[in-house]
Amino acid sequence: MLYSMIEISRLAITPWRAAANATRRTLRAPWNPVGDTLAGRTTAAAADLFESMTRRYGKPGWALPTTEIDGKTVEVTTETVWSSPFCNLVHFRRENAPSGQPKVLLVAPMSGHHATLLRGTVKTFLPDSEVYITDWIDASMVPITDGRFDLNDFVDHVADMIRATGERVHVVAVCQPGPPTLAAIAMMAEDEDPLRPASMTFMGSPIDARLSPTVPNKLAEEKPFEWFENNAIHTVPTPYPGAMRRVYPGFLQLSGFMQMNWERHVDAHWQFFNHLVQEDGDSTDKHRQFYDEYLSVMDLTEEFYLQTIREIFQEHKLPRGEFGHRGRIIDPSKITDIALMTVEGENDDISGIGQTQAAHDLCANIPEDIRLDWVQPKVGHYGVFNGSRFENEIAPRMKRFMKDKGRKA
Repeated sequence: MLYSMIEISRLAITPWRAAANATRRTLRAPWNPVGDTLAGRTTAAAADLFESMTRRYGKPGWALPTTEIDGKTVEVTTETVWSSPFCNLVHFRRENAPSGQPKVLLVAPMSGHHATLLRGTVKTFLPDSEVYITDWIDASMVPITDGRFDLNDFVDHVADMIRATGERVHVVAVCQPGPPTLAAIAMMAEDEDPLRPASMTFMGSPIDARLSPTVPNKLAEEKPFEWFENNAIHTVPTPYPGAMRRVYPGFLQLSGFMQMNWERHVDAHWQFFNHLVQEDGDSTDKHRQFYDEYLSVMDLTEEFYLQTIREIFQEHKLPRGEFGHRGRIIDPSKITDIALMTVEGENDDISGIGQTQAAHDLCANIPEDIRLDWVQPKVGHYGVFNGSRFENEIAPRMKRFMKDKGRKA
């Protein structure tokens, strides 16, 4: 019912959006002298702000047409090299890229935002790595006839995509996929799969959400499982391709993130309004770039979301040695020859300090000389995988780690 109400609200506000767009275009037309006055700029800014706050944000593009390799600009094209109804494995193919560069598989979070949230991560690795990323598909766009998708399917997908990239890939799991990615790699290690990865890096991941619990962790613990079943799950309405599928809507996840830092978002939009009035193009472009991505969300299937809440955030099955996958118990101690790196942010308010580091305790049989733990000062959750400190301090360490510590074929 909530999903349908949201859609009706979006339709109802369409005439107002049209009026705001018309006002903005008219006041910013070069022939309109009113646009140069303070009143004109203020009105146009208000219309622009209204439009941006009520827009339906679609999935952003990758917008990575080129990269620089050895001082030369080369073209980058995206290609899907593996797919299922719920995910595409995207490869960023670089023209005339030198051979022998490491392969990096970024396992993007399936927690409400699109994989393009890791655009900055991809961009940082492109100059010296063959980059792949898991591009999860919005559940509202998957017909119900394509079946269900739960946490076990996620584990299988990760294992299949690791194999699809070939030998000696370096796997990087960002945030949510940490536990299922560790499970997939543990199974591959136990099975002595020849395509098991060379290294694995977990960044801001809830490997053990009992440690340094944050606001989202406490919410998952305090609310009974039935509360999530009854309040977080809704039915996709028509005319979406996934009509009648039960999902955890992306707009609910987004509202939760916004409320955690409400004052910061209000201040950001107030500054955006002022910069529009002042015609400060650089500042408004930066605001649009961030929020065009941040406000673009996707739905998760009911079974995946609820199983994740129960097994990862309430019952903590992986650190307790109880995480099961299709009849077998996952045992990370079976991993012996895959290098392990963990990255955490000092100010992370999503995955607290220690939650990612827990991977080292679970992977007890990995030799000390192929382990690395790094806590990045002065960054929050987003800064763990994006931004200047990621580019200048975290990524160089990750690249050195992959080069020096990765399993030899």
